[in-house]
Amino acid sequence: QSLAMQLLKLVLNCLNFDFIGNSADESADDLCTVQIPTNWRTIFLEPETLDLFFDLYHSLPPMLSQLALSCLVQFASTRRSLFSNPERAKYLGNLIKGVKQILENPQGLSDPGNYHEFCRFLARLKTNYQLGELVMVKDYPEVIQLIANFTITSLQHWEFAPNSVHYLLILWQRMVASVPFVKTAEPHLLDTYAPEITKAYITSRLECVPVVIRDGLEDPLDDTATVFQQLEQLCTVSRCEYEKTCTLLVQLFDQNAQNYQKLLHSSSRNPLEITVQEGRLAWLVYFVGTFVGGRLTYTSTDEHDAMDGELSCRVFQLISLMDAQLPQCSNEKVELAILWFLDQFRKTYVGDQLQHTSKVYARMSEVLGITDDNHVLETFMTKIVTNLKYWGRCEPVISRTLQFLNDLSVGYPFYLLKKLVKIEAVKFMLQNHTSKHFPFLGVSDNYSLSDLRCRTVFYTALTRLLMVDLGEDEDEFENFMLPLTVSFESVTQIFNSSFEQEEAKRMLIGLARDLRGIAFALNTKTSYTMLFDWIYPAYISVLQRAVELWYREPACTTPILKLMAEFMQNRSQRLNFDVSSPNGILLFRAASKMICTYGNQILSLGTLSKDQVYPLKLKGISICYSALKSALCGNYVSFGVFKLYGDNHFDNVLQAFVKMLLSVSHSDLLQYRKLSQSYYPLLECLTQDHMSFVTSLEPHVLIYILTSISEGLTAVDTIVSSSCCASLDYIVTYLFKHLAKEGKKTLRCREISQDGQRLLHFMQQNPEVLQQMMSILMNTIIFEDCRNQWSVSRPLLGLILLNEKYFSELRATLITSQPDNKHEALDQCFRNLMEGVEQNLLVKNRDR
Repeated sequence: QSLAMQLLKLVLNCLNFDFIGNSADESADDLCTVQIPTNWRTIFLEPETLDLFFDLYHSLPPMLSQLALSCLVQFASTRRSLFSNPERAKYLGNLIKGVKQILENPQGLSDPGNYHEFCRFLARLKTNYQLGELVMVKDYPEVIQLIANFTITSLQHWEFAPNSVHYLLILWQRMVASVPFVKTAEPHLLDTYAPEITKAYITSRLECVPVVIRDGLEDPLDDTATVFQQLEQLCTVSRCEYEKTCTLLVQLFDQNAQNYQKLLHSSSRNPLEITVQEGRLAWLVYFVGTFVGGRLTYTSTDEHDAMDGELSCRVFQLISLMDAQLPQCSNEKVELAILWFLDQFRKTYVGDQLQHTSKVYARMSEVLGITDDNHVLETFMTKIVTNLKYWGRCEPVISRTLQFLNDLSVGYPFYLLKKLVKIEAVKFMLQNHTSKHFPFLGVSDNYSLSDLRCRTVFYTALTRLLMVDLGEDEDEFENFMLPLTVSFESVTQIFNSSFEQEEAKRMLIGLARDLRGIAFALNTKTSYTMLFDWIYPAYISVLQRAVELWYREPACTTPILKLMAEFMQNRSQRLNFDVSSPNGILLFRAASKMICTYGNQILSLGTLSKDQVYPLKLKGISICYSALKSALCGNYVSFGVFKLYGDNHFDNVLQAFVKMLLSVSHSDLLQYRKLSQSYYPLLECLTQDHMSFVTSLEPHVLIYILTSISEGLTAVDTIVSSSCCASLDYIVTYLFKHLAKEGKKTLRCREISQDGQRLLHFMQQNPEVLQQMMSILMNTIIFEDCRNQWSVSRPLLGLILLNEKYFSELRATLITSQPDNKHEALDQCFRNLMEGVEQNLLVKNRDR
């Protein structure tokens, strides 16, 4: 047995080998073609090869038969071009014959490992062969029936190997999706079996509900990622013979909804039975949403749209039924399912060209009086307001509801927004966004601080709706901001008295999140200016004070710093104030003050443990860095002004940047993604526009920065490596230009060149820094799969021209490190690289 095991593992490793070096991600299991070398062809053409592995599966114990099946999975994925057409048909025939044998003697499949590999095997058959080829196989009718029965049995045993079902659904999804493209006369029989598969999935999920609730098992509905994935696969399968599926669903829906109503109105309300019915209804609503959403993936007819109308009617009626019982009784799972349905309906039938002619509204207007998307939008908004009113304590429902509101407010196409803002429910929200109407905005002691996160999304969506008709109406804006003004005033009063910390803290966190949502949505100069005038200077100073007081508490500082970072973003040129306005500079000074305050305070915490360092310190630093980067690249501040008038805000914030940077280790810079993605682009900005600052740095700081660039050059994250290349390019170009001026030595140049002199002197003392970077870049280009070639090429010429002697040594080393037969080729590559490049001109030759 141990020999058989080692042999099977060896075969599997051979078949798993990445023959052409193209798969970066070995864990993906979707598009799998095994690129078998041509000289293995004869082995694959012998029918005995496949037979051997099928025989091994039947005769070995489970531990080993599983390996035999894994090999067969790879055999089934052999590239098509290895065979001629007749050979391929024969090979496929042998695979199908093997499938038939396994399904006729299914006892081996009771082992979960065998079962999983067999499901993968079936999915691969469709990945690598077309439906037109499969139907031509001799045993196709028997085999497709066996596979259908096997799938139905698998779906009925929902608690057994749930991860394997994924592959069976992939098989059916791809089979059904191929139906329109089959040109052969042979019957594919999918119209017989696809509805049975859909039915098995639906009924098995409904049957699992009482078992889950009675025995306290894990509820499949809680694993939404898996559910959504399976539903997406099912939606294609369900559209084959859609009439059958719809008839079944309508019948089940009516039956369950009637039972539910009876239970609600019966005198002896049995909570357990009600929960079971609600669980079933949740599944049914998910199915309706899935099938309605499936319209976009499959060729559809008017009859299908009418059926969608039949199904949708029932969900809209259920919404009224559920909402009528609030707040006494409610069910989170049903609510989440309803939101999923509404979102699918929105994508399919709202705001699209098809909805005016669509039959979906025919039935809905008879039953519910919903005649077009105006009415649907009203239903959507009423539902959103109801949820926000009554579900304040339930984070999942609130966040999904707000996500839905947010998707609506993005307003594509634009005329939808115009329709939305005319709806009463929207007007109500714009005038009454207070905790009295929407409890989730309330700030009370039984909330944890992280509960307030969803407020940002709420205010982004509201502000987008406000913007539709706002124009330059400042009074309208003031009215909208009134609840926030009241809150800020009360925080200011609390601050001025001997104050109750907790209450002020909660209010401020909420306010910072609200304001960030508002600022994110204000993308025009006029509207942004209104917000600036509202917040500056009074309320900005309250935020400053909060950062000063509570710097130890990230729950408090993070939202405030994120608000600052959002404020500094010059999105759509919204921050270009008028010529006579000092606002750009005032805003920068406020940001500078906050970053300096935070930076100095956070460094006073001293050394932190490994698990504390990110939440307490690095996260805040990374937000400060992105705020500073937005300010430096936003083009709304003339930084020379600060020096001219002796204002030290610009110098201070740069010093704070350096202090914070030196307190972070190089490994942390690259280890925490958010930190590296804010530090490196900021550094790029500094080297591009503020070289005089970079040259004024102490040698140990320069070494720190250059080392961080050197380590970032090989980072996996292309944002980081591209920024490193750009920063390096700016530094090298600056040095090169300085050297060129040195050569000319006119009187005027001498004055300018002090900064350059300092940097040049530093580089001459530490030549290994640039040399090491050149070596890294060269190795990346020659030996690695370099994903951002253009960025890597930018600093290269400058490095070569500054270190010509080292370059020729590096070149010699690289050539000799290769096998003898490659020396000539690599030498030629180096010659080509420098061909026609003039030695003393950097800018002109860089592109070349």
